[in-house]
Amino acid sequence: MKPRTRQPLPARSIAVVAAYAVLSVAGLLGTWYFNLTYSGTDGTYVEAWFANPASSSAAVDVIVTALVACIFYGVEGRRLGWRLRWLLFIPLTFVIALAFALPLFLMLRELQLAQGAPHERTTGQSPMGQAA
Repeated sequence: MKPRTRQPLPARSIAVVAAYAVLSVAGLLGTWYFNLTYSGTDGTYVEAWFANPASSSAAVDVIVTALVACIFYGVEGRRLGWRLRWLLFIPLTFVIALAFALPLFLMLRELQLAQGAPHERTTGQSPMGQAA
């Protein structure tokens, strides 16, 4: 089998990868700025998430989205042939931030899809949904 040569990324993919990278960094810096400045005077960190109806709504939104993202990491990671690499994104989601881990996952996914890298064919379909 001859080795695959990397093709240049299409302009659309470069823009998408750049957007995910910027959002991942913004998610990391934005969340950790507030994490590090949290004083803890209003109870525990998680209790503060539910301090009032507005923050409770945002907390439930983030928690449910994080759980959905973890399912997506597993389904899409296996589809892309990442074996166990996708598991790294679960602790990143809950220890660092969903706003960091999800765009990072999507950036790496976009890079692989744009380069036409091989993927796992357990479903008999390519990443674009066409029969293999």
